[in-house]
Amino acid sequence: MHKNKLTIAILLGMSSLALGCNGSAEQSKPTLEAQKTSAQLTLKTQFKDHFKIGTAISRDQVLGALPEDLNVAKAQFNTFTPENSMKWERIHPEPQTYDFEAADALVQYAQENNQELVGHTLVWHSQTPDWVFEDEQGEPLTRDALLKRMQNHINAVAGRYKNRIFAWDVVNEALNEDGTLRESKWSTIIGDDFIEYAFKYAKQAAPNAKLYYNDYNLYKPEKRAGAIALIKNLQSKGIQIDGIGMQAHYSLDNPELSLMEDSIVAYAATGIDVMITELDISVLPFPEGEEQGADISLDIALQERFNPYPNGLPSEINTQLGERYKAVFNILKKHDDKVSRVTFWGISDARTWRNDWPMQGRTDYPLLIDRELKLKSFVSDL
Repeated sequence: MHKNKLTIAILLGMSSLALGCNGSAEQSKPTLEAQKTSAQLTLKTQFKDHFKIGTAISRDQVLGALPEDLNVAKAQFNTFTPENSMKWERIHPEPQTYDFEAADALVQYAQENNQELVGHTLVWHSQTPDWVFEDEQGEPLTRDALLKRMQNHINAVAGRYKNRIFAWDVVNEALNEDGTLRESKWSTIIGDDFIEYAFKYAKQAAPNAKLYYNDYNLYKPEKRAGAIALIKNLQSKGIQIDGIGMQAHYSLDNPELSLMEDSIVAYAATGIDVMITELDISVLPFPEGEEQGADISLDIALQERFNPYPNGLPSEINTQLGERYKAVFNILKKHDDKVSRVTFWGISDARTWRNDWPMQGRTDYPLLIDRELKLKSFVSDL
């Protein structure tokens, strides 16, 4: 705990919620008016005239280990995305083994609580077991054999939830930063057209679902150009693609938001939906020269200078976070005819992946809901 406890000023008419930092910030006594405002404010009602608001749900949350988290998610959001439960290594860890426990629970919970569910993800170079690409002798599969394995997996997963899942992130993170196709086992064995087949198989397995491409750093002009080329290639061949998910793992000063806006406009011009996915804004310093995307292979030894707020967030940094979020949402609301959904990658600061990436043990504050599961004081200004 800091020697001098931080006191967060409560602005009249705003939510009276103090920042939840494990007791490191004192809470001012709210006025009756502020209490009423706080009780009425939810994210899904605040943005109901603009776009849907979503969050990622973890296995522990949906299986009942964290019931308070799930109650907050139900109250605040109207779309869910599984954080890891539908990724290949979790749902199909061995050739003859499927683990549908968490996925089934999330699908049922979403239906019972009138939540749209976005499946995530069917084809990805990461978090896919090595056996997927190998025969029984451990040798690389042939093109045809890997295509069949991809099809069988998509049929088993997307087909299981046909008409119960609103949309699928069919292919995830297939592009390099310069917009070229990432070299992966999918592209090496099958070829560049593995993306086309993934979307075709998804359409066959879940004919009524929306089909999306999802990636990080899509605000970059070079990567934007590659994504637009990918979209137009699918469209030119009559292959369904309904939207693009722009992962938004941002910081207080990166990226330049004009690039985000330019990209929203450019993607919408292709005739598909634009979604902001995996949104969070880190307040922590980042090692110079490292990309702030979502490359989960990045792991840097913990250093004290990269974890400056272990016991609470200074009020001036919380203000900066609020201003940054306000700038982001001003752009999103300006283009709400193009943006159909905004999904945060996590429910609250308590269990955000940002706490442990790119180094273990950090304490970050990147979401709109604090560690006490309360909306932050600046939310009503967004």
